[in-house]
Amino acid sequence: MTAQVASRPTPDTLPAPPHLPEVARRLRERYLPDPPVPTRMAEPLDGLISTILSQQNTAPITRRQFAALKTVYPRWEAALADGPDGIETVLKEAGGGLSRIKAGYIHAALAHLDETRGELSLRDLRDLPDDAVRALLEDMPGVGMKTASCVLLFDLARPAMPVDTHIWRLAGRLGLTPEPWNAVKVERWFDRVLPREWADRYTFHVSAIRHGRETCRARHPRCDTCVLLDLCPAAALLAPATAGRPAMLQP
Repeated sequence: MTAQVASRPTPDTLPAPPHLPEVARRLRERYLPDPPVPTRMAEPLDGLISTILSQQNTAPITRRQFAALKTVYPRWEAALADGPDGIETVLKEAGGGLSRIKAGYIHAALAHLDETRGELSLRDLRDLPDDAVRALLEDMPGVGMKTASCVLLFDLARPAMPVDTHIWRLAGRLGLTPEPWNAVKVERWFDRVLPREWADRYTFHVSAIRHGRETCRARHPRCDTCVLLDLCPAAALLAPATAGRPAMLQP
């Protein structure tokens, strides 16, 4: 008899492991026990541009570049008229990397809005359903799934679940998702299995990123201080000396 080959799991079929709520609880208690009150940005276009700037940038640099853009261009129409070279100059003077690429993305997004909507605003997104918001954003040049999810979560207070490299790495090491999955598949899976509540997803997103930066680092992870140690199948390979110890819950 020919042995049956089990079908590979997909983001639409892989069930949530029973310990996922415990993972979320420990991360929340360690990093973000008191999530902020959800707020909606008056002009989501500002949030989109800030998100573009944040790619491979620290938060202070992102804030500095955005402030510089708003000082030079009080209205985004002025940035559109100045062109990508002018935007790049502003970003370079404010500091930070990938200025040419980000200037191109920002100008392309503004040009797309001008051509398709006749105005440089995304205020009406606040009144559209999530699927419509995502479709509109992802139709813009340079805007992918993660960027759209960030605008939904942070600027529109919608229950999206952006997955960055830290969350992707955490999901793989904890065995939540298969190692070969890319960030897009991992985000699709999290979007299906996490509670569809803004506070739950905001807290998981922010606390998982902090955990990835501070503890579950790409190199030299600090397994001895990890609150998820006893839930992590990768711990024995990453730090054999700490394997088997109980998780250290810290205040």
